[in-house]
This record gives sequence, C-alpha cells and structure tokens, in this order.
Amino acid sequence: MGRSGSTLIERLLGELPGVCPLGEVAHMWRRALVDGEPCGCGAPFGQCGFWQAVGEAAFGGWDRIDAAEVLALKASVDRTRFVPALLGARPPARMAERLAHYTALYHRLYAAAAHVSGCRVVVDSSKHASLAACLRHRYGERLHLVHVLRDPRAVAHAWGKRMPRPDAAATSPEQEMARYSPGRAAVQWAVQNEVLARLSRLGVPTLRVRYEDFVTDPAGEFGALAEFAGHTGELPVDAEGTARLSPTHTVSGNPMRFVSGAVRVRDDVAWRGGLRPPGRLAVSVLTCASRPGFGY
Repeated sequence: MGRSGSTLIERLLGELPGVCPLGEVAHMWRRALVDGEPCGCGAPFGQCGFWQAVGEAAFGGWDRIDAAEVLALKASVDRTRFVPALLGARPPARMAERLAHYTALYHRLYAAAAHVSGCRVVVDSSKHASLAACLRHRYGERLHLVHVLRDPRAVAHAWGKRMPRPDAAATSPEQEMARYSPGRAAVQWAVQNEVLARLSRLGVPTLRVRYEDFVTDPAGEFGALAEFAGHTGELPVDAEGTARLSPTHTVSGNPMRFVSGAVRVRDDVAWRGGLRPPGRLAVSVLTCASRPGFGY
C-alpha cells in the first residue's frame, strides 16, 4: 500500500544493472496519456525520448492507444471488487476475455520497455493488489512480487496528510495526493495486504519487505531485494544507509521520483505524535485480525 517507502525501494532497484523502473504504470493511462504529466526525467511525457520509443515499440505510437478505452477496460477488471474472481484459477468467461485484453496491454508495454532500455527486469511500482492479481493470469511464476509493508498506524497517518502533487497538470482533478481517513486507510491496509499474501500462497514468487526492517538495516534488506531481482554485485546503498540516485523515466508516483543525488534512508516516526488517539484506536481495531500475520 502506498506511503510505505515503496518509491525509494523502486528507485534503488533501478540503480541495479539490468533493471528498469517504470513508476506506477496503473496511473499512466490517465496521468501521462491524457494529462501529459512529466516523466521522472523532468520532460513532459509526450516529449520524453524513452517513452516515445516505448510507445512506438509497443503500439506503433501512443496515438494508436485510446486512453478512454483503456480506462474503461481497467474499470471492468482491475478493481478490488473483482479480486475474489481474479484469485480463482479461471475467472468467468466474459471477465477472462477482458482480462486477456487488459494484461496484453501491460505485456506489450513491459516488453517494449525492456527492449528500449536493454534491461531484463522491469519494475512496475503500482500499489494495486488487483493489478497484481490480473497479471498473475498472464505471467504465472514469471511475475515476481515485492510485498512492501509498514505499520498500519504510520500508513494511516501518512494518508491523512495534505500533500500537493507538483507533477499534476493544470487541468488534472488530482492537484493533491489522495487522502484517506484513518478508518478507510486501515481497511485498505488490511484488504490490500491480505490479497498480496494470498497471491504468494497461490505460487507468485514473493519477497516481503517491512518498512521498519528496511530503515533499520537498509544495506542488509536491500541485499535480499537485489538477490530477488537476480543481482549479486555491488549495491547502491551503503552500510550507513546512504544511496545515490540517478534520474529515471518513471511515469507516476510519489514526488520522490524526481529526486536525484545522495539520499539518506531514515525512519519517519512522525505518526507516533501525529496520529490522534481516536484515529489510532480505529486503525488498531480494524487491523487487529491482519496485523499479527505480518509481524505487527
């Protein structure tokens, strides 16, 4: 679930040779294709050489894609309400047809990104468990899932903060990052993490990374991540938790995607004093059944 440190983890993975970070592709169809929001390199999506080459390789150019059609298709399969059917071995016939069409778009995009970048691994940091459930039907064990978790009280506090989206287009209805009440954040935390845990039990190769463990031992935790991605060489984060980030071509996500240079991994504990007692109680109650299974 977002606000768990996943953008930093994606950026670090992107520093490994042979790994191409794409950002939150789930949001690309609207934010990039419709609103023209900037790439992580700073260029508008329509002027980014990398993404123009990807669009050409995948679809013969982005003008061949009807974003409204893709968004309608997305709404018909890639939603939490459809997860029970997606977790089955065979979704209903009509859904299966839409699912095949929908995941084919992602497959063509991922393959084109791998071709243009020359990388063997692409990282999609979309935080939608329903998208992972969709992609399982296309890739099976070729899909590798990094399941990032954070204490639900910290997540709820982060989702309650008012944060502008510096990359938002002037016409975008999303001028600020989404905000949730503590109760809604808690329910989302429980549902999203339970779905990802279920995908792991269904055979999707999964590495679980807890935010608290990562900020305590960045080099050690990232070493396991790098190995999971098939990398065995030097790591982009040192024993003190300092990393040096290069500009990337990420299409959407936390504003940290625009940061480059030296970055220090550190624990954000503002929630301990910032999440008010009623909110803390609501989160504790609503996640009480799920927390023990994830070590909280």
